[in-house]
This record gives sequence, C-alpha cells and structure tokens, in this order.
Amino acid sequence: MASVEYTWLGRSGLKASRIGLGTWQFSPSWGVTDYEKAREIVKAAFEAGVNLIDTAIMYGRGLSEEFIGRAIRDLGVNRDEIVIATKIPGEMLNYDDVFKATRRSLERLRTDRIDIMQVHWPPCWTNTPTCEYMRALERLVKMGYIEAIGLSDFPVELIESARACLASEDVHIIQVRFNLVELEAEKEHLPYAEAEDMSLLAWSPLAKGAVLGKYSMEDLEGMNDVRSGDPLFHPDNYRQILRVAEVVKELASRLGKTPAQIVLNWLLSYSPVVVPIPGAKNPQQVMENAGAMGWRIPERDWWRLYELARSIKLTRVTF
Repeated sequence: MASVEYTWLGRSGLKASRIGLGTWQFSPSWGVTDYEKAREIVKAAFEAGVNLIDTAIMYGRGLSEEFIGRAIRDLGVNRDEIVIATKIPGEMLNYDDVFKATRRSLERLRTDRIDIMQVHWPPCWTNTPTCEYMRALERLVKMGYIEAIGLSDFPVELIESARACLASEDVHIIQVRFNLVELEAEKEHLPYAEAEDMSLLAWSPLAKGAVLGKYSMEDLEGMNDVRSGDPLFHPDNYRQILRVAEVVKELASRLGKTPAQIVLNWLLSYSPVVVPIPGAKNPQQVMENAGAMGWRIPERDWWRLYELARSIKLTRVTF
C-alpha cells in the first residue's frame, strides 16, 4: 500500500490526500458507464487512502455524481473521512440556478453537504455577473450545504474579481490544467495560489496519457475518444512529447516506479500547494496513481525533466 500524504486544502479546514481521484471517466466521454466498474474504482481509492474525489455536474450529465453517491453508500464509507468536490458549469450560474444545481448535486451524491463546490468555468455565454453567482455560493456556505468554494479554469484576474464579491467567505481552491508538458499554470496560477494560501487542483496531470509513452505515432490515427481532438496528440506536438516520455520511462525503470508515478510525483515535488487529480479506468490505475505519494524524485532528475519539458514548443493551432 502507498505511503499516503495529506494536505490542508487552502484555509478551508478540509484535509485531503495529495493525490485525488478525478472522475470524468464516469461518463460516455471515457467509457466507464457501468456502475459496478465505477464502484470498484472508488473502492480502490478508499483502500489506497485517497480521500479526495473530484467530479462535476457535466461529467456524464450527472452520471459521475450518481455513481459516486451510490458507491459511498454501498461501500459504507464514513462520510466525514472523504472530501467531495464537484462543479457547476458556467451556463448554470444565475442566482436561482446555483441553488437548483446544488440541490440536484446533493441528491445525486446522496449527501447533506458538498465539501468543495467549484464553478467549472466562467459564464462566457450567459453573461451572468460574477457577484451574482459568488454571492449565491456564499449563501449556500452559510446555510451549511457547501463547506468551501473553488474556481475551476478561471484566469487570475477573474479569481480576484470573484473573491472581491464575497463578504465573509473566500475562495480556497483553484483548479487548472497542469502537467509536465502543459506548464502554463506556473506563469500566474501557481504563484498566486502559493501567495494566497490556496490549493491548486491539477487536472489532466498525466496529459491524457501523452507523457507516459504508451502510444506510438502510428497509434494516433486509431484514436476515437476525447484524445483524438486534443492538441497534445496532434503529430506536430506528440512528436515532441515523446522525447519527454522517453526520459520518463527511463527514470521509471531506474527508480523502480511506473511512468505515471514519475509524472505525478514530479507535480507533487513542484509545490506543496499542488494536488493532482488523475482519473482511473480500473482499480489497478488507482493503486498505481496512489503510489506516487510517499517519496520524491531525485532533484537532479526533476530538473532534467523540467528543462526538457520547457524546451518543447507545443501549438494549439492544429488545423
């Protein structure tokens, strides 16, 4: 069993494992739509000491939340020993919808409270004023339905604006894409989280598997899931990422770890505020991911990976 590390999530008072479980995979997007499979994944997480589960209303249009709620009930897990984080999408952020969406999430999760309610992305299409949804979330905290507020995929400027709307609460968690080859978060989000005593949940910490070296250039043509349209798997980008993946595999072999453990541990070593939330499609992947805790990659190897990752130039202009 992995040596589990725990951390406080910002100033929320919530204590979570340094590696969480992302559950976007409980949806047609990733293919885990059978409850029994999902339950075994959740069970493996708890058995490995992983107590942070990140989900969202939009993962399978509620299916992920439903599976998590059923699994917690069926496994007899002590609710006080787990941290559930979910998200309201940007188009459900008018004042009344925030309450309605939260109530629906509570029902699907079969719980009386949500530990971390995050805004999944800003209301880019509905133009809901920032203070409208932030004050709704603050009211839900005061009513006891939410423990802490988080923001996912928000630029730092909008995080600042959102925090200014709150009278007595604060934002404790920010969530952004952050992995070995997608380092944009280190420009603003990571320094901001460190300065403001926030936790940064790193989504896509394995870069959808791109940095693990599991796929050849020839494999790209046969991809037919969410990876097929991701710029990471465009030949111009993936050819460069394979250079990083080769070093990852070399270090994994030398250190007696797996490539996933090397990549996740690299993130843990980057900053104490970083909490990766990798997904898993089977219990074995859960245990593997949890094995990234309890040790540290040698400093020289950390820098070797970092310098190599910084040397590649990825583009999102793929057509």
